[in-house]
Amino acid sequence: MKTPLARLEQQFGMLRSQAMYYWNPFQRQKLIRFYQQFIPEGSLCFDIGAHLGNRMDAWLALDSQIIALDPQPLCHQYLQRHFGKKPNVTILPIAAGKELGKMDLHVSHLYPTVSTLSGNKWRKALNDASEASVTWDETVEVEVTTLDLLIEKYGLPFFCKIDVEGFETKVLKGLTQPIPILSFEFLSTRQKSRVTCLKHLNSLGNYQYNWSEGDSYQLELEKWVDANVLLEHIRRKGTQLFSGDIYARLF
Repeated sequence: MKTPLARLEQQFGMLRSQAMYYWNPFQRQKLIRFYQQFIPEGSLCFDIGAHLGNRMDAWLALDSQIIALDPQPLCHQYLQRHFGKKPNVTILPIAAGKELGKMDLHVSHLYPTVSTLSGNKWRKALNDASEASVTWDETVEVEVTTLDLLIEKYGLPFFCKIDVEGFETKVLKGLTQPIPILSFEFLSTRQKSRVTCLKHLNSLGNYQYNWSEGDSYQLELEKWVDANVLLEHIRRKGTQLFSGDIYARLF
């Protein structure tokens, strides 16, 4: 049973996420315009690491069919309340990874956006690089599926977003077929993970790449490029900590 302080921290953490993703009245339209370039109307989309569903909210404006995963209990409850009755949305309280099974989810009450399946090495690196003091207060055992199994059950998505706090390489290792367009989050300090993800995608299909920094919801490059050019462009940004999303599309 959680203490009153733990419950208060969870409530504050959820409020922080709501403020981040929903309190800006212009953000929804910006998201819709951004994703229109990737997602044809009515397409199937996977949201791996849906959190509070702000991407889902934008995709619904494009009449998308959505399969959303988030193993955090409070996030899943939020998604069910706000999106659970939508006929074109399926919400699953599970995670994605390299193989089917169960894993420990490390939950931060105050910073639920960085709750993760990643081990201590990634969590320590995040705190060291950001000079933050994130505490992962609770460990919850969660079910893990793979992208291949999701595709087998729900069909091949046109677009897949992966935002799983350092676990992106494992999620992509659970994919053995190309998805037309996908994105995955990265941290600037984790170049090896970026390289691993890009190598795996290149083994699946003929991809070209672009990227966006933070929550800018705009592409950094005027033209789509190969993996090496992309990596060099990100490297030139310097050694300071920043996050972003890499976008990959088949051509």
